[in-house]
Amino acid sequence: MAGGPALFHFVMIKPTHYDDDGYPIQWLRSAIPANTLAAVHGLALDCQKRQVLGSDVVLRLSAFDETNVRIRPRKIVAEIKRAGGRSLIGFIGVQSNQFPRTLDLARQFIAQGMQVAIGGFHVSGCLSMLPELPQEIRQAQGMGISIFAGESEDGGLDDVLRDAYAGTLKPLYNRMKDLPSLEGQPVPMLWRDAVRRTEGHRSSFDLGRGCPFQCSFCTIINVQGRKSRFRTADDLELIIRDNARQGVRKFFITDDNFARNKDWEALFDRLIRLRENEGLKFKLVIQVDTLCHKIPGFIEKACRAGVNRCFIGLENINPDNLMAAKKRQNKITEYRYMLQMWRRHGVTTYAGYILGFPNDTRASILRDIEIIKRELPVDLLEFFFLTPLPGSEDHLNLLKSRIWMDEDLNKYDLNHRVTHHAQMSDAEWEAVYAEAWHAYYSPEHFRTVISRAAALPDGRPRAKMRLMLWFYMMLCIERVHPLEGGVLRRKYRTDRRNGLPIESPLTFYPKYWAETVRKASRYARMFLDGYRIYRSVARNPGRAAYTDLAIAPPSAEELETLEMFSLTSGGKAAVARKHRDDDQRAKLSRAPARA
Repeated sequence: MAGGPALFHFVMIKPTHYDDDGYPIQWLRSAIPANTLAAVHGLALDCQKRQVLGSDVVLRLSAFDETNVRIRPRKIVAEIKRAGGRSLIGFIGVQSNQFPRTLDLARQFIAQGMQVAIGGFHVSGCLSMLPELPQEIRQAQGMGISIFAGESEDGGLDDVLRDAYAGTLKPLYNRMKDLPSLEGQPVPMLWRDAVRRTEGHRSSFDLGRGCPFQCSFCTIINVQGRKSRFRTADDLELIIRDNARQGVRKFFITDDNFARNKDWEALFDRLIRLRENEGLKFKLVIQVDTLCHKIPGFIEKACRAGVNRCFIGLENINPDNLMAAKKRQNKITEYRYMLQMWRRHGVTTYAGYILGFPNDTRASILRDIEIIKRELPVDLLEFFFLTPLPGSEDHLNLLKSRIWMDEDLNKYDLNHRVTHHAQMSDAEWEAVYAEAWHAYYSPEHFRTVISRAAALPDGRPRAKMRLMLWFYMMLCIERVHPLEGGVLRRKYRTDRRNGLPIESPLTFYPKYWAETVRKASRYARMFLDGYRIYRSVARNPGRAAYTDLAIAPPSAEELETLEMFSLTSGGKAAVARKHRDDDQRAKLSRAPARA
């Protein structure tokens, strides 16, 4: 309206990536909420409230998670032009495997005169580790795209919005040396409709960033830094209350290792107060390391605070592999007791497991999975290819050594092989990755996990059944990693990857509909098979008496008898180190106190 306030549109897009046929991986409901989108959306709401573009400019916000919303650039641009004003299209939290999809979308926006910026782990990791920008980032800048590396708090987003409004976006915003404190920052926030598009209606937020460890396959330490930064208990309470007001009560806390948060107890105590004193009911998924159980009271308070699922970076049961990746903090002699403690409290445990460490062979991988099934009471195991992600030490070392890595960034999703292995052929490595999933999620082990859960009053065997089926179905039926899964796969004929042919409607739609019907039939069969196993366990009057080696009480002899410790030189060395440490602690406890 003439004489009215100016209008500026900030469109935030968290992109997906392509499947093996070149179609974006999209769902009616996706599995994992977009944490970076929540963080940047929260910052944008604060910019809107503070009127960072001036009191005479209306900042209009739109945010999309492409895993559950189709992005149609022409429609978005038409809506912007219809409303009038200036705009910025921001691609948020772009990972390496999402970069090709991001460029395909960005081309369409640029062709219609839009300003575009890209941020996220890929550009931040490359700027942090590589001596020069890689070709794909230079290509983006050549298209007129602005690159944002680092974090947006402490005025980072303000600067970009002001420059975009003025039409003076810089080619590069490098804030990698300006990692902000998180205390008192605007809280991450996904709007209710976005949360409803995730399976389980779950939102996400972070309470800490950075990690002091040195795992060579990890990008977090080089993007978020080695110094940990944390939000406060007041920040946490604000996040919970703001979400509760819009009916959101399930959360994924994305901190890579919540147990290393120095304020973990104050955070849990605040959550316990909200749950037990004020009646605010919510559920949490957290990520921890393999030594969290050694922190007095950690697991007990986590459960009182609402934690019902826990992801643990197990990574491997061979200490030689862990040492090769500089993951020295994992002690395999603690795995079994740690998992048993979570189990006793009724918490569902997920464990990440990496395939392709230097000492791995097909035989050793399959042997170790059988050992895990027998000796460790973990519920869900998630397998990943060892992947040299841009921004990791592994990637830099291979680059310096001129060792082959696949040029297609779309494959850098931890679900595809992107380099060669010293002891396995390419075909063998890829085959054993599939074999690992089938071995762990076999009907026999499915029954074992359900039986372990049913033996506890609060073991939630039905929930275990659903989760195990979900994981295995995503791999077998949808051919995607479970973390990229969702409910009802969506495909759009014209959204195919740039450079691949657009299929004829006469070919695409019959194939898509037939595929959907076949998938529905397989889902039904697999669910019925799984449900029959669950029902037979649940109806067993002796289910509370079930036991097996993995859930048997710990004993002093197990360090000498369990195969996890006796079949590898690294396992034997780990046991020897534990004995030395125990002897040293015993000597110190017997030593007379000094005056």
